[in-house]
Formats: sequence, C-alpha cells, structure tokens
Amino acid sequence: MSIYEYSAKTILGKEVSMKEYEGKTVLIVNTASKCGFTPQFKQLQELYDKHAEHGLEILGFPCNQFMNQDPGTEEDIKDFCEVNYGVKFPMFSKVDVNGESAHPLFKYLTAEAPGLMGSKAVKWNFTKFLVDHQGKVIQRYSPNTSPADIEKDIEELLREAAL
Repeated sequence: MSIYEYSAKTILGKEVSMKEYEGKTVLIVNTASKCGFTPQFKQLQELYDKHAEHGLEILGFPCNQFMNQDPGTEEDIKDFCEVNYGVKFPMFSKVDVNGESAHPLFKYLTAEAPGLMGSKAVKWNFTKFLVDHQGKVIQRYSPNTSPADIEKDIEELLREAAL
C-alpha cells in the first residue's frame, strides 16, 4: 500500500489520483483558515518555492472538524490562501480527517503514522505527514511543528529520491 492507491478532489473540484505525485516527496497537511496555526501557510509556501523544482509537493487539505476553523466554501478557502499567503501548492476540497467520514487518504496516513501513544486521530489543524518518493508515509508532525523545522527531513528525502 501507498498513497498512490487514493485520489481526492482538488479545491476546484477535479478528481486527482495521488499517482500524479509518484516519484515526488510529498508533505500532506490538513489546513484551516481561522486557526492559530494558519500563519504556517507562509512557511509551507516558502518550502514549496525552495524545493518544488527538486521534487517536493505540498498538498493542503482544508478541514473544518476542529472548532469550525475552516467554515468557508472551497472558493473562500482558495481565495484566502492565495491572497493572504500566496499559496501556489495544490489545495484540495475540504475533508474530514477523523471519524467515520474521514477521507480514505487520511485513514491511511493516520494508520501508517500514528500519533502520540499510538493514537490514529489527527490532533488538530496543520498536522503534517511526510511521504517519500515511493508513496510511503515516513513521519507525522504535530501541528505546532513549524514547516521550517521539517526542512532537513524533506531535504534528506529529496536527496534519496535523486539517487
């Protein structure tokens, strides 16, 4: 199994297979527009700007499961991310990341990289999952881990993928 078994709708409504990201290092993040961690969009975009040409993809998945911190429409979310943070990395339609209605991709990610004390639940917005160029989940990062603190791990995976 790998992330390539799954697909998701982009924020513009197009169904995309995760196979499109085969061979890339991927950082998957559940996002929210009205969260204390929302400023992480800036660092995520900086990582994307710096490493996309070397094979990094960042995939943002808005989620409204945590205190209704992303209540807007897809269009609202897209505009907010572009206007406020210059987001150019792929954004997807709003999903649930926990519970029965959790998106299958997030069910897979949380099973492959459990959180603290083996918990499969996503704790909060801006939980991050790092995936290698073969589609395998390598690491889960907590919401308060800044994207800049993940850069060394990303660079290591990019080097491995280039070999």
